[in-house]
Amino acid sequence: METSLAVDLARIQFAFTVTFHILFPALTIGLASYLAVLEFLWLKTAKSVYHDLYRFWVRIFAVTFGMGVVSGVVMSYQFGTNWSRFSDATGNVLGPLISYEVLTAFFLEAGFLGIMLFGWGRVGRGLHFFATSMVAIGTLISAFWILSANSWMHTPAGFDIDADGRFFAESWIEVIFNPSFPYRFVHMVLAAFLTTAFVVGGVGAWHLLRRRGDERARVMFSMAMWMAAIVAPMQVVAGDQHGLNTLEHQPVKIAAMEGLWPASQKGACWSVIGWPNMEEERTEFDVCIPHLASLILTHEWDGEVKGMKAWPADERPDATVIFWTFRIMVAIGMAMVAMGVISIILRINRRLFDAHWFHKLAVLMGPSGFIAVLAGWVTTEMGRQPWVVYGHMRTAEAASPLTASEVGTTLAIFVVVYFPVFGIGTYYVLRLMRRGLEKLPPVAPSGGPGQHRHQKRPLSAASEPAE
Repeated sequence: METSLAVDLARIQFAFTVTFHILFPALTIGLASYLAVLEFLWLKTAKSVYHDLYRFWVRIFAVTFGMGVVSGVVMSYQFGTNWSRFSDATGNVLGPLISYEVLTAFFLEAGFLGIMLFGWGRVGRGLHFFATSMVAIGTLISAFWILSANSWMHTPAGFDIDADGRFFAESWIEVIFNPSFPYRFVHMVLAAFLTTAFVVGGVGAWHLLRRRGDERARVMFSMAMWMAAIVAPMQVVAGDQHGLNTLEHQPVKIAAMEGLWPASQKGACWSVIGWPNMEEERTEFDVCIPHLASLILTHEWDGEVKGMKAWPADERPDATVIFWTFRIMVAIGMAMVAMGVISIILRINRRLFDAHWFHKLAVLMGPSGFIAVLAGWVTTEMGRQPWVVYGHMRTAEAASPLTASEVGTTLAIFVVVYFPVFGIGTYYVLRLMRRGLEKLPPVAPSGGPGQHRHQKRPLSAASEPAE
């Protein structure tokens, strides 16, 4: 009982720290690319509005990037403290992947971040844009290696296990490009872009509600809605392909996500709502649409799908949790698609900047990407249980030989420290979003970095961005 409690507390501690951490990369991955686009447009068009928006968002990027680095470093120490057996067994495979992330992505970001943040007026326009682009590429490379390592834990490939139970790579190509990695990488990067789009859109909508004629708020909101309209449907397709890949390699996870129990059934219905009961092995309060689960999962009207009874009880994830986190993620995704469609309709009717109800809705949707990302990660990680390396190493076998009191003490310390530290940081970011645009000068430079013009330019219809 003591060992089981210690493992549960170690899982809660890792979930707690990774929940804080993932919020920051979910924004910085997309925000870095957005900054590169803004600087490119400024260099190409010489319109000061793009430079102003760059200055506005680069400060937010700097704070969130810093909090992401700090939370990531702290999180990684838990592999040695709470999951030492896992580190010992898989270190020969996962250790190099994490090292590659540091050597390629982190060094690239760290090397050019200083130029990006403090290089205005000190380096040329081309070099500064190059630095911004390198930081953006670095965030994508970081996602590449982290997702590769995590995906290997879900669909391990290209390895062998020695007599002592240690994993060794036999083919690094198979390890890196394991079966689920391409789907999970695309899904996560698109999720980061959507998270950024709705944060930028929410901030732009906030400022439009206060000052409808603000050119910078209009450009910000317009660019965000274009991203939502384009990327949200792409995410639906990517999510569908990711689901089919999961059905092939982790079918019990899909069964739990859908609340399916019969060992095998054709024309399975899709549960809109329900409450999977793990003890009684059935889904209570089930409201489902006939044949839809088979159509979604097999792309056939009467396709055969397996339920959780096809696997032993000790190999099933907790369907009660991931059934709902999956639906939260899907519901938010559909709402994002709807926002993109509505924005196109408003744009065609030239009402994108006049529809206050839509701006209020965009403000409410601002944090939706974070919620979807968290729901998605809870679904995929809890859906892997009881395995830490799927099919080869159970979570209970991976934990360090610690007592529940020892793990509970460190968990309490994390809670006490994290909430005020990251709470203050988040408050500061929100304050920058709310007030930062007002502190920018009316006109930003349209020349190179470090060149400033302080004269004011009246906003006219000719200077407003096209819808």
